[in-house]
Amino acid sequence: MNVYLSLLRTGVPTAVGWVVAVALRHGLDLDATAVAGVLTPLVIFVYYGVFRFAEEHVSPRFGWLLGYARPPKYESPQLSLPRS
Repeated sequence: MNVYLSLLRTGVPTAVGWVVAVALRHGLDLDATAVAGVLTPLVIFVYYGVFRFAEEHVSPRFGWLLGYARPPKYESPQLSLPRS
């Protein structure tokens, strides 16, 4: 379940970033290279950062804008050193 949630919380900002960047490309008359190489990753980063910050510091409800209302939790494995 955690893998699904992490993929969802990565995919939603990616899709939103792509849609916003494509819309800006048409509105600002940018070339495809600028959109693919700079604008799309920048929009994805800002979108995720804003809503992750809001989720953490304002209300957990902002997590829905990332695809799921809470970040996945991973169990830390109990690792032990081999004995000689």
